[in-house]
Amino acid sequence: MDFIRYAEAAAALLNADMADVDSLVAYLHERDDLAAQATDRDCMLLRKFQRELRPVFEAGTAEDTAGVVERLNDLMGRHPITPRISGHDGDLHLHVATENASVAELLTGESLLGLSTLVCDLGPNRLGECAAPRCTAVFVDTSPNQSRRYCSERCSSRANVAAFRARQKAVASA
Repeated sequence: MDFIRYAEAAAALLNADMADVDSLVAYLHERDDLAAQATDRDCMLLRKFQRELRPVFEAGTAEDTAGVVERLNDLMGRHPITPRISGHDGDLHLHVATENASVAELLTGESLLGLSTLVCDLGPNRLGECAAPRCTAVFVDTSPNQSRRYCSERCSSRANVAAFRARQKAVASA
């Protein structure tokens, strides 16, 4: 299991629109096997999971280690994960068991396994919320110096341009 990939997928899941099956299918664009199984119930369960998962990223942004750990442990208790060792790509790695699992259960399990592994290996301060005004997206900070503040280059650029313009305006009015 590439835990960073699963953790980033958890952030993408939290940022995704789960309004209906078409939205879920669009989110699953690279996983045709899952997209074909998506149901309205999966959308409902994933919207609920999004509400449950957001406080984990909020705690990460606040550098609240105990809060991140407590919330992840609570979620793993409510959404049990069954990992399995797989060797299908030539190396041994972990996957979430898929036997009889719904799309929502699989995505939830992958998210929790990825986030919990990331938190244990890299620390809870790697989970964050975008610092751009009016943006509610979350991200996983994989930067070497743990300095990421925005969910995307677009939000970063907008914030930098706005700050530059504000400085220019302050200089002009002084």
